[in-house]
Amino acid sequence: MRTRTRRLAAVGVTLLTSVALLPAGAAARDDDRPSGGGLHATIRYTQYGIPHILADDYADLGFGTGWAQAADQVCTLADGYLTVRGERSRYFGPDAAPGSALSSASTNLNSDLYFGGVREAHTVEKLLAEPAPAGPSRDAKELMRGFAAGYNAWLKQNRVTDPACAKAAWVRPISALDVARQGYAVQVLGGQGRGIDGITAAAPPAAGAKERTADPRRSAAAARDMFATKDADMGSNAVAFSGKATANGKGLLLGNPHYPWHGGRRFWQSQQTIPGELNVSGASLLGTGVVNIGFNGDVAWSHTVATGVPLNLHQLTLDPADPTTYLVDGKPHKMTRRAVTVPVKDGTPVTRTQWWTRYGPVVANLGPQLPLPWSATTAYALNDPNSANLRGSDTDLGFGKARSTGGILKSLSDTQGLPWVNTVAADRRGHSLFTQSQVLPRITDDLAARCSTALGKVTYPASGVAVLDGSRGDCALGSDEDAVQPGIFGPSRMPGLEDARYVENSNDSAWLANADRPITGYERIFGTVGTQRSLRTRGAVEDVSAMARKGRLTVDDLRRQQFANRVPVADLAADDAARACAALPGGTATGTDGTIVDVRKACRALGRWDHTMKTESRGALLFDRFWRKLTAAVPDARLWKVPFSAADPVGTPNTLDTTSPEFGKALADTVSELAAADIAPDAPLGAHQYVVRGGKRIPIHGGTEALGVWNKIEASWDAKGGYTEVVHGSSHIQAVGWGEGRCPKARTLLSYSQSANPNSAHYSDQTKLYSRERWVTSRFCEKDVLADPHLKVVRVREHR
Repeated sequence: MRTRTRRLAAVGVTLLTSVALLPAGAAARDDDRPSGGGLHATIRYTQYGIPHILADDYADLGFGTGWAQAADQVCTLADGYLTVRGERSRYFGPDAAPGSALSSASTNLNSDLYFGGVREAHTVEKLLAEPAPAGPSRDAKELMRGFAAGYNAWLKQNRVTDPACAKAAWVRPISALDVARQGYAVQVLGGQGRGIDGITAAAPPAAGAKERTADPRRSAAAARDMFATKDADMGSNAVAFSGKATANGKGLLLGNPHYPWHGGRRFWQSQQTIPGELNVSGASLLGTGVVNIGFNGDVAWSHTVATGVPLNLHQLTLDPADPTTYLVDGKPHKMTRRAVTVPVKDGTPVTRTQWWTRYGPVVANLGPQLPLPWSATTAYALNDPNSANLRGSDTDLGFGKARSTGGILKSLSDTQGLPWVNTVAADRRGHSLFTQSQVLPRITDDLAARCSTALGKVTYPASGVAVLDGSRGDCALGSDEDAVQPGIFGPSRMPGLEDARYVENSNDSAWLANADRPITGYERIFGTVGTQRSLRTRGAVEDVSAMARKGRLTVDDLRRQQFANRVPVADLAADDAARACAALPGGTATGTDGTIVDVRKACRALGRWDHTMKTESRGALLFDRFWRKLTAAVPDARLWKVPFSAADPVGTPNTLDTTSPEFGKALADTVSELAAADIAPDAPLGAHQYVVRGGKRIPIHGGTEALGVWNKIEASWDAKGGYTEVVHGSSHIQAVGWGEGRCPKARTLLSYSQSANPNSAHYSDQTKLYSRERWVTSRFCEKDVLADPHLKVVRVREHR
């Protein structure tokens, strides 16, 4: 294999640049020592900076991947490693916000206290030591080792040019353990990662403190909002068509994940090849050595953030004499005290204590809206089964080696490593698949009925967040025989659907993955059945079911669907809004501040709008701003004349109620807002929804969750210019099918481009493609890689 690797890299170039050493005073702990081992790989770069990594084994593959990711994203990666080492306060101070890439922590100090606790408890080391399948496989661990070595080799041999971290003392060599820790942080994002402020703030009540209790009604509403998808910074669409709906009888897949455009949850593209072992192309979350979303020669898959709730709470009954002792079946159990010290920039180190139980850490809240008071009699512990799950890389490796949707299911069953996503897949044999195979607490509706506390009786039906009586041994979660770890559901309990003409998910529950074959019978913790769907789900089901009925589908049909930019809510409300607007007496409306506003031009713009969010669409921005204001003022129950009906979940609710007083106010306020920003009501969307790269504006199409647009874009509003930066939305998009040959027919697009470095040639090249609704033709087969006129081959190795 090594001979073949060298032959394919005959035009290779060895990169040798300056050396980056550990900064003076850096800690010399065992797990800070850089990895070694003389690893190497060949990287063939094709157009748009997409690396095709050729390696002899998993360690070498990790080496090439770590090198190539560092070349594109060294600052983002280094920031993530600083986070999971618990050292943000040392370099950036304790009070700054750490960003949401790896946790929900509101300050660097809280982030460091949590990740410092993970480090001090050797949590990740213990998971690494677990034999597979409960722990990661040897191949996965070799990938981690190689990734760290590749990252370190790039640092040693190159100069950092990204101004975000050039010459920064916190850009340091890493260990394989750091790579594993980052993977762990991603696994617990939906569980402990969501509760970090509550974990680090939990403290026993002072003697004589006033007794406090959680308010069930407010807690239920807060839990429902916390796990709702409408305001989440991660979402996605994915649709798979079986051969029954395609032109050639083979499957088709369109994946459209909605992820942050900045920071540590960006995707990064590559192809990974170990001849005779693995050949997979797609996207990886930064810091991940495997392809998370992608395709190979036989099967393609994507993920959508699932509605399953990956945590639950246990309400503890405390010993009246000691609030750090809890009772189970009347027997006392002392909490484990975990003291964590965090070094602070220009200050005294901070030491705080965390309290842990058999169920998990004690939490003071799940976000500011869901307080969980620790009183003299009661406390709450958070159970997160993904805190014992470091198997995600093995699941992804299994996907990369699968040869069918059946192989995808087998990988999910064997490894059970996905924490918070659904999987949608299609293969060249014409099969389609939807499955909600995620790691969830094994909470059945029966267990919740028997064991919910007063708080849980309200939160579980409303949100899927169970609050169980921690004082009863018979309320333990139990195990399924086919589960690889205690306390989770086994594969046989997962909602799923195979070989339907289409399967689709847009972050609602599994119920309407196919509207003609609804999925039912799953536990509440997985999601709801028979409830109102989001506008994005409704529009998606309308579109893809119509495509499936039309049949004879090709990859080009997937591309058209991705950038149709249809606004489902416009078809329900825009014409009614335009007519009601035109009927306003005198062509005026009164704003919330009492100002009388001339809205006639806005009425005409609404009436002429094409109901899309394309860059050239006139009236799109006007409707977007109006709809945001209207829905913020009018609850959903009063917004529509025809309410939701489970008998018509795609068609209801409908018919906008334009008689409410908020209608005119929202219209007047929108016209005033646009006038203040010097934006005409019929201005084209792209003139005021854009990003700036290299000093130039790049128009951005797509629309917000509230509009139901498939091509989701959530942007930051600037009162003087419009939407001037994208926060999150469409990211790594792939449209995949197969012909008669061995090479998949795939088109891809990374909306924000490969590199966050403004000095990189690949900082905005694909963003410009996205703006023009253009795609990248994937080069999967060897002949296509070698035929690329932009081919650049680089041989990388350690220099010790």
